[in-house]
Amino acid sequence: MRAVGALPVVLGQARGALGPQVRDLAPDRANEVGADSLHGAHKAGLLTEFQALSRPEGQAMRILDTDGTVLRDWQPSPDDRANPEIDRGQLRDLLLGPLDVQWGRNVTQVVPGTGDGVLVHFADGRQETFDLVVGADGAWSRVRPAVSSVTPHYTGVTSVETSLDDVDTRHPDLARLIGDGSVAVYGVNRALVAQRNSGGHIKVYAQFRAPLDWHTNLDPADVEAVRSSLLALFDGWAAPVLELLRHGTAFVHRPLYVLPVSHTWPHVPGVTLLGDAAHLMPPLGAGANLAMLEGAELAESIATPPGDLDEVVRAFEEQMWARAGRWAKITTAGLERLVSPDPAEALALFDQVQPS
Repeated sequence: MRAVGALPVVLGQARGALGPQVRDLAPDRANEVGADSLHGAHKAGLLTEFQALSRPEGQAMRILDTDGTVLRDWQPSPDDRANPEIDRGQLRDLLLGPLDVQWGRNVTQVVPGTGDGVLVHFADGRQETFDLVVGADGAWSRVRPAVSSVTPHYTGVTSVETSLDDVDTRHPDLARLIGDGSVAVYGVNRALVAQRNSGGHIKVYAQFRAPLDWHTNLDPADVEAVRSSLLALFDGWAAPVLELLRHGTAFVHRPLYVLPVSHTWPHVPGVTLLGDAAHLMPPLGAGANLAMLEGAELAESIATPPGDLDEVVRAFEEQMWARAGRWAKITTAGLERLVSPDPAEALALFDQVQPS
């Protein structure tokens, strides 16, 4: 079996299920792997290692008004380990372990039904055939066209990402503002979210409703121009909140795309999808965890005898579609409320999902 993509989803689960014959082609964005998930670590027999790296305190969540007033401050209890955070790179390395990963082998096309198996074309001109190709290659999957003609569409919401390093030493006031987990501020069609990673590293996400071409006259490489543009978008917000943007070291433009809520495809022998390649949805914490779970389920199903490979994959897809469809509806509705004309909608949403 060959998994194509940057997510080590199937591979991590395969450590305990399928063995070293499973290999991964990771064509790009090697650091953009899944987020925190207990499911994958448990299924792969890596729970102890996961717990050593994860941060239960990262479940803390603080919500501010645009004037800096603290509206909510949720703190996990000392024994709460239900949804710990873990850095993406740490999770990737943990799951991949000794598996054979071929980084940088860009896939250009996947052709099923060749008689000898599924033919994979590579950017370097090489071709190989496989019994099963699993597309775990994200939003702009090169595997997806082998089973579906559907492409992602823009949600109307753009996210611009920046980061701060060594925040506890260099920006202690911001470190206190963010705390051990995340801080979020919601305004009219605007949101600013900061999340603590390990080692004093902070990820900051400025989200806003805008046309896809909002930055046409803006050079993405001009850090100060991007910073000024963002500060103008969030003009009037509390100065401590805007410090998150003032100290950002670089800015990455990420318009938010999604696949249709109920994306399915006619079953194609030898090819399947999982994660964002199968059900790209708003980034509200579900997509990566779904991908981890799907990788575990697919690996276990293939490894459990007796079973016809094609029927196993077909059954996996049916189960994945039903669950992903439910989550796509939830996250689509969630994005509408989090980046909304009425900021009270965001607060109400968090009140629904956070413990009292």
